[in-house]
Amino acid sequence: MPITVRLAAADDQPALQELFLTSRRQTYTWLEIASFSLADLQQQTQGETILLAQDEQGALAGFISVWEADHFIHHLYVGAGQQRRGVGCALLAALPGWPGQRHVLKCLLRNHAAAAFYRASGFAETGRGIGEDGEYIVFESGGSADPAA
Repeated sequence: MPITVRLAAADDQPALQELFLTSRRQTYTWLEIASFSLADLQQQTQGETILLAQDEQGALAGFISVWEADHFIHHLYVGAGQQRRGVGCALLAALPGWPGQRHVLKCLLRNHAAAAFYRASGFAETGRGIGEDGEYIVFESGGSADPAA
C-alpha cells in the first residue's frame, strides 16, 4: 500500500480533527470520552508540526504531531481501517532526522497496542510516570541517545 506523507495544511484540519476525535474515543475507553471534542486537536497541537499520511486514494490514513524543539512526539494516530498497513512506520520515517535523531514520547500504559508498536519500531522504555489520564511510559527512539549507535 503506497503511503504519502506531507505537511498538514489548514484545509486538512476538519479531517484531522475527526480522525483525532474518533481514534481517541475508540482507544481510550477508560477515560471520560464524552469530554473529547473536535477542538482538542487544535488546542493540543498548537506550535507543533503535523505530518499527515494519505493512502493510495488520497484519504487521510493517519498523522503525527511533533514539538520539534525537543523532538517530542506528542500524537501519532492511524485510522482504524488503516492500521497494520505501514502508516505509523511511514509517519515515523518522515520525521526530520529519522532515524538518527533521538525522539521522545509518552504512551499511556493501558494503550497496549501503541506500546507494542513503539517497541517494534525501535523505541526503548526510559521511564514511567503518572499524568491526568493515568500511568504512562516514556519511550525514546535510538538516535544519538542509543548507546549502540
